[in-house]
Amino acid sequence: MNEKFPISLHLLWLTENYFPSRGGMAQSCDRIVYSLRSAGVTVDVAHFSQRAQKWKTELRRNGRDWICPIGNDPSHAMNCLWNIISKEKSAFTHVVAFGGVLPMIAAPVYSAWLGVPLVTLLRGNDFDAAIFTPKRADLLREALQKSSRICVVSRDKVQKINALFPDIHPLWIPNGIDLADWQALPSQDKRAQKWRHEHVTEGRRVLGMFGHIKQKKGGLFFLETLLDSGLADRFHLLFVGELDEEVSYWLNLHQAEIAHSIFPFIERYDLIPHYKACDMVVIASFYDGLPNVLLEAAALGIPLLASTAGGMGDVLEDNQQGFLFHAGDAHECRKALQRAATASDEELKLLGENGRLLTRSRLSRQMETESYLSVFTETVRETPQYSLDEKFADIASTISGD
Repeated sequence: MNEKFPISLHLLWLTENYFPSRGGMAQSCDRIVYSLRSAGVTVDVAHFSQRAQKWKTELRRNGRDWICPIGNDPSHAMNCLWNIISKEKSAFTHVVAFGGVLPMIAAPVYSAWLGVPLVTLLRGNDFDAAIFTPKRADLLREALQKSSRICVVSRDKVQKINALFPDIHPLWIPNGIDLADWQALPSQDKRAQKWRHEHVTEGRRVLGMFGHIKQKKGGLFFLETLLDSGLADRFHLLFVGELDEEVSYWLNLHQAEIAHSIFPFIERYDLIPHYKACDMVVIASFYDGLPNVLLEAAALGIPLLASTAGGMGDVLEDNQQGFLFHAGDAHECRKALQRAATASDEELKLLGENGRLLTRSRLSRQMETESYLSVFTETVRETPQYSLDEKFADIASTISGD
């Protein structure tokens, strides 16, 4: 029994995005699992991995991590995982689907076979990409319809899902950040200022772009808008992460016009000096969930230059935590760039302080964890939407002609 709440929880957590995978979804998965385990919940994570070569079990505090190689036959991996799960199937209280196609396939099946509720946690790309991809759309639809609860990180996903499936009412649970664990040390501030002194022309403001700058993140759109704005000579761009080929190619063509620096993916806590080197952080997404980059920048007091896509429009206010523009709107983006170029240092500092307050008051890791704990405690005794008994009853009824 859990010390912090009266119901014992044991989650089977299925994901394609987990350490050592990179990216925002893997980071969110790590954070939520760690927080739930720290709260006393037992979480067994099954990580379907393209990179892993061998099956492996790693013991964790309040749970296990199963590394499940996919290879060329995902169905084999899912059947082998069931062999492991079935040895102790009475222990589980929930199946959780988090990130990727395989969890969407496996989670409803495991939920029915175990006779426990399915909770589906939809991140931005899970819905945005799947709903317009024929085969994935069917998988998404089935997972949604069989879930006892669906949790999303942006309000627009609540509205979109409910419009398509009126009987489904997703819950909005935004990402959180541990403010006590995410602070800049004086030495990191010094590193940031040293880098600026050595690499940035005096008078230019540094705009940071972090993570995988792919098509959905609006990287090329932002670069083209910046060049068209006539304000490129007011800024220095700092990229940390991975650039899509089209972005790299464009930067090479315009390297004389766009001052920029590029760093590869860096371990999370080593990112702090790079954040602190920025005057603003750019998130120009066409569509999104609630990027961890937003929380990390805001928690460090760095204002945002961001689109209103996904959860960004939920939590940010124009002229409060930064300068916003409608997703994909080049005219509004140019206006935001103009404000970023002309705002005083005092104005930017105030925007940054508002960002700190936002993360402290509405986007803490504790709030995120408590929200998920509520979901699991509320559903622990619920019958799965499609149990095996119901399926067998339907088959028997059909055979008998009743």
